[in-house]
Amino acid sequence: MRFLADQDVWAVSVRFLREHGHDVVTASELKLSTSQDEDLLKQAKTLNRIMITRDRDYGGLVFVKYSGRGVIYLRISPATISSVHNQLLSLLTSYSETELKNAFVVVEPARFRFRKLKE
Repeated sequence: MRFLADQDVWAVSVRFLREHGHDVVTASELKLSTSQDEDLLKQAKTLNRIMITRDRDYGGLVFVKYSGRGVIYLRISPATISSVHNQLLSLLTSYSETELKNAFVVVEPARFRFRKLKE
């Protein structure tokens, strides 16, 4: 799958996704590390990528402002890296890239919550 990682996504998570065969580009690599969240979400759509972030503000952009879709929100801390990564891997094997591009997903240590967005 193809992802755009927000500037707040830890390098260990980017590396984890890449090690599992996913195409991940970071906001920093695109020289977008100072961009507004809404602009990053638009860029993800333009690049046909799923946005991955640790920033809870994306929920407001998706559900209140209707500014985009295809977001994976990682609720992760240093103590929960392994369990969140396990849930992330489970998510990525449970849903297709197309399904994820039309959803907002929260990944937590013990579960993930998948919310399909209306067309």
